[in-house]
Amino acid sequence: MTESGAGCEMRCGEVIKLDRGFPLVKFEDGSAMRCEHATALVKGEKHRAVIGDVVDVAVPEGHDMAIIEAIQPRWRSFVRKDPTERALPQVLAANFDRVIVAQPLSEVNMRRLERELVLAHETGAAVSVVLTKADLAHDEEEVEQVREQVRALTGSETETLVISSLDPESVEAVRALIPEGQMAVLIGRSGVGKSSLVNLLLGYELQETQAVREGDGKGRHTTVSREIIELPGAGRIVDMPGVRGLGLWDADAGIGAAFSDIEELAEECRFRDCKHVNEPGCAVLAAVSAGEVSQARYDSYRALKDETHAIKERREQARWMHGEKASTNKRDSGGKGRGGKSAAANRGKSSEKMKDISKARKSYNKQRGR
Repeated sequence: MTESGAGCEMRCGEVIKLDRGFPLVKFEDGSAMRCEHATALVKGEKHRAVIGDVVDVAVPEGHDMAIIEAIQPRWRSFVRKDPTERALPQVLAANFDRVIVAQPLSEVNMRRLERELVLAHETGAAVSVVLTKADLAHDEEEVEQVREQVRALTGSETETLVISSLDPESVEAVRALIPEGQMAVLIGRSGVGKSSLVNLLLGYELQETQAVREGDGKGRHTTVSREIIELPGAGRIVDMPGVRGLGLWDADAGIGAAFSDIEELAEECRFRDCKHVNEPGCAVLAAVSAGEVSQARYDSYRALKDETHAIKERREQARWMHGEKASTNKRDSGGKGRGGKSAAANRGKSSEKMKDISKARKSYNKQRGR
């Protein structure tokens, strides 16, 4: 990191690529520079720019490396728990409009999909699921069976699409999710076909892919960087490298959206603080016993809620260890007034926060000339 000084030209740009080197920032005139972070920016809480961030940059005279001085307010971010830390968030992308979750049709991992949906819904963005590699399915019956299973999990508010390299219409259906002026983040584990999907949307080979094994349809993942890719006749997309760890961070709203059926049932529980474990009059447990909610879905819901609660407890412990006051924010500390808000209530944001987000987005759009 470098301390910036006098005599620097100040510019504003967007982080368009992150790899093993320095962030690549693109400016309004179309030029781009590699940048490093100012020491003052990363000192202490270690704020670093991520893909999609709008940043203020100092360009020292005669230098080929610029300095990121500030990160402008993010109006949306994709956050997970930092896998290397006990209780710290890790932002993976910022300022996007949609999250597209990719899963291979031939081997959908429902448990992982549930977690991906929670993290996606937590951002507040539109969420879609794309089932890739449909051309490897045995027949149309298999395709429809898997699609219906996924739709049962995602609910009616999340669109589920099936894409095949042999079906141009399926590719166009995905393209329609990303209109001009918008950006989507594409997530999914390694080998699900994200890079192949990007290539199909582009109409040519940009992302490197490797051959699929005939035995199981799997291939090696090759994407190692995060980059904003311009799509012809559409918006922009970020192919996120395969993310192994999907630790939740402050995910109550995301859980409420991904498990809206259970959250709505919870409104009928006898006790406002029902944990849906063994309390009398629990509407959720009654629905599980009646077969209205599957045991597997209930188990996933409980596990995700418990994980989120444990993260919040560790955060409070960390505050205490550093001599900080305990959080009084209900969303931050886990207080909800009752166990089991509806999905709509969980997704609700305070008016002040929405004003801040709206103001940040207007500033961002103005800089991009929208």
